[in-house]
Amino acid sequence: MALLRMNSIHSVCVFCGSRTGTNPRHSEIAGKLGHILAKANIQLVFGGGGVGLMNEVAVAAMAAGGKVVGIIPDYLAETENAIGDLTEQIIVTSLDERKKLMFIRADAFIALPGGIGTLDEVLDVFLWRQVGLHDKPLILVNQDLFWDPLIALLDHHHQEGFSPKMGPEYFTVVDTISDVLSALKAAPEPKFEGKPGSF
Repeated sequence: MALLRMNSIHSVCVFCGSRTGTNPRHSEIAGKLGHILAKANIQLVFGGGGVGLMNEVAVAAMAAGGKVVGIIPDYLAETENAIGDLTEQIIVTSLDERKKLMFIRADAFIALPGGIGTLDEVLDVFLWRQVGLHDKPLILVNQDLFWDPLIALLDHHHQEGFSPKMGPEYFTVVDTISDVLSALKAAPEPKFEGKPGSF
């Protein structure tokens, strides 16, 4: 597969769970995503853990010959079983530092199923986009309608007058992993670099 970068996406941060969840298809799509990114020569940036969907996506990317960067707080390195055999492993001191560095190292973001931590990461990307700190693409992989409740909540906030309408300029929803590369290809070219120093 040829190098994907119709709009400068060489490195993608994947947000996903430190658990695998109750639906076995979540692990399946995580593994497929890691494989797809590696074969497209797109570097994977992730939370560094060797547990849950994080482990699935990273192991699959490495097995397919991809470059993988793990970023993990020192106090989670043991409980999340930090993967040491990566292209690059970065140990930080806090979750905030982890999120900032994942943002800096990525040209785009992909959200797979996950828990509160994954939701927090996704909402930060929304917020930073809303206040003008970046315009990097975010893709929600909505297989089995996992993200429908969040999409409905965002619409509710808009209807109640608390946030702007979060349309395609904020995120793209795809139904399956097979749609991810085409969504990255179709993503608008970022107009400016992020401003991580402003976080």
